[in-house]
Parts: sequence; structure tokens; C-alpha cells
Amino acid sequence: METYKQQNAQLQREAAHPTLAPEPPVLKVVREKARQRGLMNFFLPEVCKLTVLEYSPIAEILGTVPLANHAMNCAAPDTGNMEVLERYGTPEQKRKWLEPLLEGKIRSAFAMTEPGVASSDATNICSTITRDGNEYVINGHKWYISGAIRPECKVFIFLGRNSFEGPIHRQHSMIIVPKDLPGIKILRPLGVFGHEHDHAEIIFDNVRVPVSNMLLGEGRGFEIAQGRLGPGRIHHCMRTIGVAEAALDAILFRVRQRHAFGSVLSTKDTIRQQIAEARLEITKSRLLCYMAACEADDHGFKAARVAIAMTKVDAPRMCLQLLDNAIQIHGAHGISQDSLLTDLYANIRTLRVADGPDIVHLNTIAKEELKRKPTNLGITVSGVNDNIEKYGKFKHYKPLGKGSMIARL
Repeated sequence: METYKQQNAQLQREAAHPTLAPEPPVLKVVREKARQRGLMNFFLPEVCKLTVLEYSPIAEILGTVPLANHAMNCAAPDTGNMEVLERYGTPEQKRKWLEPLLEGKIRSAFAMTEPGVASSDATNICSTITRDGNEYVINGHKWYISGAIRPECKVFIFLGRNSFEGPIHRQHSMIIVPKDLPGIKILRPLGVFGHEHDHAEIIFDNVRVPVSNMLLGEGRGFEIAQGRLGPGRIHHCMRTIGVAEAALDAILFRVRQRHAFGSVLSTKDTIRQQIAEARLEITKSRLLCYMAACEADDHGFKAARVAIAMTKVDAPRMCLQLLDNAIQIHGAHGISQDSLLTDLYANIRTLRVADGPDIVHLNTIAKEELKRKPTNLGITVSGVNDNIEKYGKFKHYKPLGKGSMIARL
């Protein structure tokens, strides 16, 4: 770890911008060790033969040691892109792009989000993929494309619109776009809480790729997205639970080291309550995540979408509260450069926006609940005021519109 930090710091100083620094050489060494021991690509059942549930505790550990994600080739966004290529790619697409990704020889990015539209509703995505003979011409403006700036990134999986007619969920496609093509311009690295990271704003201007780069076929973009985003979301939640464990460990260390108002912090009732509450919340989040993993294993990611939506909302919320408590317990040290707590907080807070904001997942959960018809139990518990019908003072009432409870008088 120390060698990695030293090499990374040196490479960042030498690069024109820190995000342009190449991977530290030691990462290749540890990746080779992981390959020799069969510790690569645990996220991909088709390759490693692990179920989603079996991968869950491994992903928790990877969440506590981000470098291990890269060493074991389990880092986003490559994981999602490899899943797409494995499940929907042609033999030639797999040979050219999946194989080097699985070996950790190259990196990739997922080009979806756009600054000019509300990308949380993916039907708004308006970058275009236009057929021109044996090629597709790609035009669009993307941003927060994670991993796109790093030198190791060689390819994008690009979501764009191939039609403005027909069923809305058949108007978009995904296509493979090599990063080095003419017409691709990285405008700038984008910030997260004021600090620039490897999230790029990119212009695609008349970028041409062969027809053979289309994934699955025109209009199949949302079909692919269902297969990509589900695993990515639950993997994020697994790693987030690992971060929560790290935050709790930091609290346990700190409260044993500091004295205030006559005693060590670990003896204070308020501190002990926070520790107990943290264990309760982590355990609940873990079980919810494992439930989603079981549903994905037994019925597929599409059928597990509600359970995944629940854990995608719950895990970051839980972890953020725990990180906030940890910062509070650490005091000024918790917001200093000597602690990792602020970096962890920024990363997890970003996760409540990444791969769909909370409100999108909450709507998914609510829509499924609202499909259920009222039960006798619900009607009985809710109760009825018989006097409304008895005295008839609301017979003139008519709802103004969908969902409205305002009377037209």
C-alpha cells in the first residue's frame, strides 16, 4: 500500500494533470499475483462461477480496501462494461475488448449521463447514433463519465438515441466507441465536492464507428441497461457496507484513545449508544443487500429490481449517517487531511446520485407497492367515517384531476 501511494504521488506530480497520471507500476505486480492465485473478476458469475450472494461478502472487503478492487479487477465502471460485453457482445467484440478487460490490460468507461437533460430519466438521453452505410455516426455531449480521463481507458460503451419515433424504450442503443477516434474531445475533469476527479465531460462530434460495434442491435439499449445497472447497483451497495464497517472501526479506535470530561470516550453512554445503533443499521443493511442478492440469483436481476432499489437507497443512507457520526466523534481530526473520513463521505454521498438518484429507486419501490389491490385488512385498519355518507355534505365534491383532493365548488 505504501509503495502504491509513493508511486502514485510521484506520477501525479509528473503528469500535466493528476487525472492524467498512469497507473503505478506496483499495481501491475499485485494484479499479476491476483491472477496467479485465481483472484480475478469475482464480480462476473460467467467467469468466476460465484453467485451474487457468494460475491457479496467479498465485495464488502473490497469496499474497505479500494486498491484491492483494482488488483482483483473488480472496479467500476469496468465491471459493468465487462458484464455487458460478456452477456451481449459478439465473439469478435469479446475478443477485441472483453478479453483485455478481463486481463486488466485496459480500462473502460460508460458514456451515458448528459448535462443538458435530466439523465435520471434515461429516456431523455438525446445523443444520437445515426446509421451511414457501414458505419454509425455518433454525436453527443456527455459528462461525469467515470474513468474516461485515465490513460488506461481505451473504450467507451456509449448510450445514445438511434430513433425519435416508435416506443420510447426502443429508441436507444448501446455501441462500442474506441476512445482514440477522431471527434472525441475530453473537455475537462469534473469535480466532486470541489476536488477534481477522473470524471470527464466529453464531446462526441461526428465520431464514426463500424456497424459491427453495435451491441445486441438497434433499439436494444434499455434492454441492455436492465442487465447492466442491476448488478452495478448491488455491487455498489456491497462495497458501501464495507465502508460502513471501516467507519465503525474508526469510531472504535478513536473512542478508546481520547479522554474528555473525566473519562475515556468509550465509557460515555451517548458514544455507546451510537456504536450499538451503528451495528444495528449495518446488520439491517447487510441483510437487505443479501436478500436482493438471493433474488437476483434465484430469479434474475430484472425480477430483483425492487429489492435492488431498496438496498440502493438504504446502504448509502446508512453509511452516510455512520460516517457523519464518525466525523463528529473524531472532531476536527475527522475533517482534516490526516483522516480518510471526508474522502469516504464524499464518495458515498456521490453514490446517492450515481446509478440513479434515490428518488428514482423510491419510485420503483412505490410503483410496485401501488400495484397491490387494497386488502380487507388494510380497509379495516384504515377505517371508515360513516357520518360522511349519512349526512351527505360532500355530494358536490368532484376531484379536479389525477391525484387531486380539491373540491370543485
